[in-house]
Amino acid sequence: MIKKQMIIKNKTGLHARPAAVFVEIADRFESEIDLTFEGVTVNAKSIIGVLSLGIGRGDMITLTIDGPDEKEAMAAMEEIVENKFGENGGFDENDPIR
Repeated sequence: MIKKQMIIKNKTGLHARPAAVFVEIADRFESEIDLTFEGVTVNAKSIIGVLSLGIGRGDMITLTIDGPDEKEAMAAMEEIVENKFGENGGFDENDPIR
């Protein structure tokens, strides 16, 4: 099992399109992937679950991944979060929510 905290850096948080990208990436892996925000944990492969958390810009999430391809899954999830779900924009140098 691997657990890692990440900050959501894109301007709009995990709204519809980024949430769909997040779920699509998670669904590629056999491992169980859980997303936790403010004490609530959902299956990261569920679009309804991810959207229900209301994760916004600057929010800290925790991913917990358990299974045979957990390392590859965590690397892919980290990459998509760091790349702001393919959206332009995000934090700038003077942003106080870094």
